[in-house]
Order: sequence, then C-alpha cells, then structure tokens
Amino acid sequence: MNVTETTPARPIVLITGATNGLGHWLAVRLAELGAGVIIHGRDPDRLDATARAMQDEGGGRPHGTVLADLADLSQVDQLADEVLKEFDTLHVLVNNAGVGFGPPGAARQLSADGLELRFAVNYLAGYHLTNRLLPLLKRSAPARIVNVASIGQEPIDFDDPMLEHDYSGIQAYRRSKLAQIMFTIDLAERLRGTGVTANALHPASLMDTAMVREMNFTALSTLDDGGEATLRLINDPALAEVSGRFYDQTVDTPPHPQAADPEARRRLRELSDTLIAQALGATQPDRERSPS
Repeated sequence: MNVTETTPARPIVLITGATNGLGHWLAVRLAELGAGVIIHGRDPDRLDATARAMQDEGGGRPHGTVLADLADLSQVDQLADEVLKEFDTLHVLVNNAGVGFGPPGAARQLSADGLELRFAVNYLAGYHLTNRLLPLLKRSAPARIVNVASIGQEPIDFDDPMLEHDYSGIQAYRRSKLAQIMFTIDLAERLRGTGVTANALHPASLMDTAMVREMNFTALSTLDDGGEATLRLINDPALAEVSGRFYDQTVDTPPHPQAADPEARRRLRELSDTLIAQALGATQPDRERSPS
C-alpha cells in the first residue's frame, strides 16, 4: 500500500470500485478538492491508471491504494485488516463497487464463496467491510458511510435468497440493491449518537459506464450527474446529521416497502452473518468484529 502524508484536518475517504465509472470520477474529483483518497480495485494496472488520473486531472496522488476482489470474502477481510493497520483515521466510506445485470440472457454466476455473485459483491462485501471498519469510523467521527444503491429494487425472497430458481441478472441486481438500503437503515439506527451517519442513493439512471454498455442499454445520464449527487452525500455540511435515508439523486425518496420492515431487516442481518461466518469459518457475528 502506498501511503502519503496528510494533515489531521484533511478528510480521508475510502472508495471501493474506484478504477472505473462513478468510483473513478469520485476519486479524481475528491483529489481535486484536497481529500485524502484511498482507492480500491481488483486490478493493479487499473489502480495505477486511476492513481495517475488523480494526479494528472485532480492534482493529488492517492492517500493509499488497496487491492482486493470483493467476490471473495476472505479478500474483503484482508482489505479491512490492511485499512485498519495502515490508517488511523477514516472519515468517509463509499461502498461503490458493484456488478451490473450482466449481458442479456447471462446465466447465474457464483462468487468465490459459492454465493450468488450480485448479492455477494453488491451487498455482502460492503456489509462485511463496513462492519469491520466501524470502529475506525467511530474513532474518526464525524464520519459518513455512503452506499451506492439503485432506484431499481425488488424484495428479497428469504426462501430463495441466492436465486437458485428462476434466475435473472436484473432481479439479482435489484435484490442486492434493496439489501444495501435495508443495511443502511439498520446502520443508521445502530450508529445513532456516535457521530457516524449512513445514507444510500441512486446516483443517476443509466450513467455512461461499462456496466451499462455491457447490458446493451443506452446511457440516459452522465457520470457528472451521478458523481455530483454522490459527492453531496460525502461532503455537504447540510447533511452532517442526516442518516438512514435513501436519495434518488438528491431527492429524499422512500425505498421499496420491504426496507421499512424490521422483521425483513432482521432476517437479512441473520442471513448475512451466517453466510459470512460460513465463508470465513468464523463463529462470531460479523458486526464490528475485531481485526483478526
């Protein structure tokens, strides 16, 4: 990991999936604004390219770089260990990394842990990483957690959470995004009074990204559109104490009704902790586990 010096007043921001699309945009823009940006990716060459873009276009090198494949929960664990070891402050965590619908008609895919891929990467990796980093975020408060979700949401079927029957990439994606929002609401409740907030957003519809092009969709918005909406949740002083909300770009919007159901959120928490424990061979709950 490459770590640069910083001043205590400089906000430190970790962005997952920072090597393309919205994550790349945020990394460059935040560097331009003077933040200390820790960039995550799964490809070292693309991490290097993002670091160069931050310096060339944003005027600042990364505060650090971290490499991990979020489709493998053991690598998510190692990512958390590395951040906790190398950094003594973290003011913003942006859970941005994600997998789209996939090409039209694509078959169901599994993560390294044998889990449905979109649930694993879009939701479960961020769930585990966030819980591992909560002690650091609390010590760094005021701090913020921003979950990049979607306006496209479908309820989770707890009888078939891994979509082993009647699979479609669109359905898998939308369920994973609702799971992110449900987690956001839970986080806000747990973090009340700690100085750490948690919010989720739909940054923009069909931004011009590789994910959208893979689906053969026509882009309806730009990275600037989604980037500015996300940046607002990261650094707008007016939102310093706002938590547990879902925004359609900048509009506070009710998510799918399942997100408001405490019993559904409890079942999701229990499912998440069980899947993570099985994948990592752990016996204790995932939430706020100490570094191993």
